[in-house]
Amino acid sequence: MSIVVDGVGDWLDGASSPGRNRQHFRSLEPNLRVSSVRDGGLFLILAALWGLSFPAIAVGLEDLPPLLFAAFRYDVAAVLLLAVAAVRVEDWLPRGRNNLVAIVGGGLFLVAGNGFLFIGQQTVPSGVAAILQGLVPIVTALWALFLLGERLSRMGVIGVCVGFIGVGFVVQPDPGNLLAGDTVGRLLIIGQVISVALGGVIVQRARPTIDRLSLTGWSMVLGALVLHAISYGAGEAQSPSLLTPLSLSMVIYLGVFSTAVAFLIYFTILENHGAFEAALVSYLVPVVATIVGVFVLNESISWLTFVGFGLVAVGFALLKRRALAAYLETKTPQLAT
Repeated sequence: MSIVVDGVGDWLDGASSPGRNRQHFRSLEPNLRVSSVRDGGLFLILAALWGLSFPAIAVGLEDLPPLLFAAFRYDVAAVLLLAVAAVRVEDWLPRGRNNLVAIVGGGLFLVAGNGFLFIGQQTVPSGVAAILQGLVPIVTALWALFLLGERLSRMGVIGVCVGFIGVGFVVQPDPGNLLAGDTVGRLLIIGQVISVALGGVIVQRARPTIDRLSLTGWSMVLGALVLHAISYGAGEAQSPSLLTPLSLSMVIYLGVFSTAVAFLIYFTILENHGAFEAALVSYLVPVVATIVGVFVLNESISWLTFVGFGLVAVGFALLKRRALAAYLETKTPQLAT
C-alpha cells in the first residue's frame, strides 16, 4: 500500500475460482460500467492516491525511521477507518473465531508486513517499489495452491514463470555480488509482497463475516501495534522531535488520504464493479509513482525495470486470463453502443 493494491482485492472480496468468473461478471454486468465521469474519476483518484504513497514514503524516510514511520501511518488510518465503521456499520466489533483469525492474518502479514516496504524504500526508488507490487497476485496464486487447495492451469504456471522472470529484470542482481547496490532493498520489498500475499490468502481461508471496513480497521490496529513493538525492539529512535513539519505531513497524507480515504474509494469501486476491475488500478499505480519519483524526486530507473514491469503485467494477464476475458466480454457490448 501500500497495501498492496491487488492483494487487497483478493482478501477483501474472498476467494473466487476461475470457473465462476464468467458467471460472476455476467450477473454483475449492469454494475460493471465505468463509463460515468464519477466512476472513472474515482478510479483515477485512487490510482493517484496509491501511486503518490511511494514518493511520500521516500520523503518521510528522510526524517523518520522506517518501522516507526509505517506504524504512524497505520495508527492514523486505523483510527479514521474504525470511526467511520462505528458510524456506518451496525456490528463493527469483531466476534467469532473466523473474524479474529482474519484480523490476525491481516494485521500480521497484510499490514505489519508492509514494514519491509518502508525499510526497502530507504534505498529503492519509488517507481521500482511500486512496480514490484504487481507481483502480489502471482505470489497469491502460489500461496493459494498450499493453503486453499486451488490449482494452476498450464497457462497459469506460464504466467507465474513470466512474472518471476520480470522480477529478475526489476531486481537486476549482480552475479558477482548479490548484495551490491540496492539489491537487498529490492529483496526486502519482495519479502513484503510475499507477506501481503500470504495475509490475503489467510484472510480468504478464514472466511470472515465482519464488514470489510471493520476488518480493515481492526487489522490496521493490530498491524500498527506490531510495528510499534518491532520498531522499539529494533532500537529505532522514538523521539517526538523526529516529526518535523515535512515528515508529519507525509504521515498525514499516508494515513488519511493514501490509506483511509483510498480504502473508502476502493470499497466503492469494489461494491459497484467487482474485485477484478478494482484490482486493475494497481497497474496504474507504478505509472504515477514513477512519474513523480523521476520528475520530482530526481530518481533514476533503468529501462530493464520497465521491461520487468511489462513481463509482470503479462504474467498477471496469463494468470487471470479467464477473468480478463469475462471482463472484456461485458465491456464489448457497451463499447459498441
